[in-house]
Amino acid sequence: MSAAVFGCTVCPDPNPVSSERVKVLKKSRLLTAGHTPALKRVFVGMFTAGVLSVCLSMPCDVFADSTEAVQADAASAPVSADPNAVPKDADVPTVDASKAVGADSEQTPEQWRVVHMRVTAYCPCSKCCGEYADGITADNHRIQDGDRFVAADKTYAFGTEIVIPGYNDSEPVHVKDRGGAIQGQRLDVFFNTHQEALEWGVQYLDVKIKNK
Repeated sequence: MSAAVFGCTVCPDPNPVSSERVKVLKKSRLLTAGHTPALKRVFVGMFTAGVLSVCLSMPCDVFADSTEAVQADAASAPVSADPNAVPKDADVPTVDASKAVGADSEQTPEQWRVVHMRVTAYCPCSKCCGEYADGITADNHRIQDGDRFVAADKTYAFGTEIVIPGYNDSEPVHVKDRGGAIQGQRLDVFFNTHQEALEWGVQYLDVKIKNK
């Protein structure tokens, strides 16, 4: 392309541009601020159509300062990133599956053993407990209404959890008492009344005992 009649240092021409044309060009700078050099050329060409030809080979020094400002802004503008991306230097926590919520909510079969036992029943009355009918169990628990626990042999420590089918809705109960006749593979389940104990009778059941 040939140089246009512009009268500037970039596009020298023997015919200087009138002061009115310079004013027109300066007004065009207000419209082109913030745009790329290519768009600036388009806007200047549209704004000065019929007044003067615009140098399309490169931006002239009349708006070179605004061009440099736009380039500086573009260089300093942050690069858009994926909002879901994880920074390279970020500390990503690891989760220990054994400590996760609910990890121990389901008990594994290895935690329990099944033992076939003779299961009888008793209450806190003197017929069942004799001289020990004081309302306090062997582990110093004071009996209350609605209590559910068992008397077991000394091989089962106090607090051992046992599941007995049909007793306490088959939910685990704890060993809290002893008994002279409760030896070996025998259990005595506790009821608050003598009638309940009689109704239980004697049963031979496969009970589950939680391993310590």
